[in-house]
Amino acid sequence: MNKIILSILLLSSSLILAGCAEQQGPAEQAGEKIDRGIENSKDATSDAIENAGDKIEDATDRY
Repeated sequence: MNKIILSILLLSSSLILAGCAEQQGPAEQAGEKIDRGIENSKDATSDAIENAGDKIEDATDRY
């Protein structure tokens, strides 16, 4: 009897947790936007550094 009750409790709590995981609140949405913004700025900074390096290389190749 106890095993049946425990199984039912585990199954129901798993379903409840799975249902909560699908919904996003405003804080989570804002966090994801911040993450995307940081990733985009990292990419832009990396590209700018790479371009600057290329220009320095081109300038030194001329001399």
